[in-house]
Amino acid sequence: MDAGKLIKAYLDFFKSKGHAVIKGAPLVPENDPSVLFTTAGMHPLVPFLLGEPHPQGRRLTDVQKCLRTGDIDDVGDDTHLTFFEMLGNWSLGDYFKKESLAWSFEFLTKVLKINPDKIFVTVFEGDKIVPKDYESFNTWIKLGIPEERIYFLPRDDNWWGLETGPCGPDSEIFIDSGKKECSKNCKPGCSCGKYVEVWNNVFMEYNKDAKNNYTPLAQKNVDTGMGVERMLAMLENKKSVYDTELFTPLIRIVEKECKKPLIKSVRVIVDHVRAATFILGDEIGALPSRIGRGYVLRRLIRRAIRHCKLLNISTNVCNELINETINIYKKRYSLLAKKKDFILSEFDKEVKKFSLTLDKGLNVFEKLSKKNVSGKDAFLLYQSYGFPAEMTKELAEEKGLKVDMKGFNEEFEKHQTLSRKSAGNKFKGGLANTDGRTVKLHTATHLLAQALRAVLNEGVKQRGSNITPERLRFDFTFSRALTKEELNKVEALVNRKIKESLPVTRKEMTLEEAKAIGAQAEFSDKYGNKVFVYSISGFSKEVCGGPHVKNTKELGRFKILKEESISSGVRRIRAVLE
Repeated sequence: MDAGKLIKAYLDFFKSKGHAVIKGAPLVPENDPSVLFTTAGMHPLVPFLLGEPHPQGRRLTDVQKCLRTGDIDDVGDDTHLTFFEMLGNWSLGDYFKKESLAWSFEFLTKVLKINPDKIFVTVFEGDKIVPKDYESFNTWIKLGIPEERIYFLPRDDNWWGLETGPCGPDSEIFIDSGKKECSKNCKPGCSCGKYVEVWNNVFMEYNKDAKNNYTPLAQKNVDTGMGVERMLAMLENKKSVYDTELFTPLIRIVEKECKKPLIKSVRVIVDHVRAATFILGDEIGALPSRIGRGYVLRRLIRRAIRHCKLLNISTNVCNELINETINIYKKRYSLLAKKKDFILSEFDKEVKKFSLTLDKGLNVFEKLSKKNVSGKDAFLLYQSYGFPAEMTKELAEEKGLKVDMKGFNEEFEKHQTLSRKSAGNKFKGGLANTDGRTVKLHTATHLLAQALRAVLNEGVKQRGSNITPERLRFDFTFSRALTKEELNKVEALVNRKIKESLPVTRKEMTLEEAKAIGAQAEFSDKYGNKVFVYSISGFSKEVCGGPHVKNTKELGRFKILKEESISSGVRRIRAVLE
């Protein structure tokens, strides 16, 4: 079974169980200040997990592009990747533990024909706050999993949730890979690779507040995830995800250039170029830079370049890898093929930029690394030679040395107003913070978008947005800087619509109907057939998941703080409500 067939089988199975198949969201999330990339399928669904009705119903399923860099040091082993695809199914206040576990077991054993004797599971062991999950335990027993293959594990292993908001115990499913146990204590959750986690069933039944208080949720949800690459490795009886049909064409491209291929370096190059291809080829995407998403992208590209140097091969191999990645995925992600020239061009720019300083930086590092590397020296390599701090740390560890990362961060703070967040291991999703201030700014963003179209009258299109409780940020297409007069007109128009006390209404319809009535739907590829259209009476119509205020009079005074360029043909406005 190849990846396409696996994905189709999964979606068809859950469709047969009453789930609506929805489209995955962009790799770069919208309206989410807490995460750089979509790291799980539930990200775009957080508003609906919190109670907003979803236009497709209460049972959903999809395949989602994901990217995680928290485990980047583990990339190159048998299971870890930065970019991957995740299959998921959700219950928004509908079914719960028994159905979720039963369907997971049915899909694995009946559809994928996995031997039930190879399946091991874990459940939450309970603590002083939340009781032991006997319901999941008893469900697995009834499904035929013997007690000796069910493990009660603590919160670190079998609990999932946000810093605040929906959370709950989970039950993870592992497949015995056939490897020998690493010790007498080897069990699911062990990192030796004998037990490979393929599915996680999260039961969101509590709400956690900022004071660590847990209260039962009125709407209990199910959030599940299955990694396509890992499951494919199990189905193909491969020892590693890199041995599957998704990777072998890429591995061959690198190995043919190497006299003595180093397995980890080959895998790092393949993984990082593949991930960079998807970031550059995303609906929203990012460009290499010194902060945020751009920093992550730059780190991936530069790390791939360094490993090319370790293998003593030309970075031209990266172009071949980009082309092959697009070839592998173009049927599922046609946008990659459409953006092929852009991906190759932007990747090449970063290669050339780093290649100019790589050798000089490595020479400087050799001189500095006679002993542990200070924070100032690590920052010098970053500032003058373009070495991401993690690369300096990796180079030092290869020599058995340490880097003063605290000192580096202190130096970094002196020169930057924004902190770097590359791991992305804290995440929420969608309009992540749904408190009153964030909801108001979300509605103000709709007003701003329409005001820009009205004032500039040049086909302004949204290219992204980011909303926190303090401010909104809106990216849009425009060829030049706005004049002070234009900004004043935009601001005045938004404030006029606020003072007019316009009602904000929501209607459910098909995407085609939404477009027919003139609703804005900039990222239409991500929407399903059924959508919500939010209308601000007589002024704005947009396809959106919400939530929004009931009336514009709730917003207060709108004020633009800054307007700037972020890339060729794309401008950014930052604004607040006073």
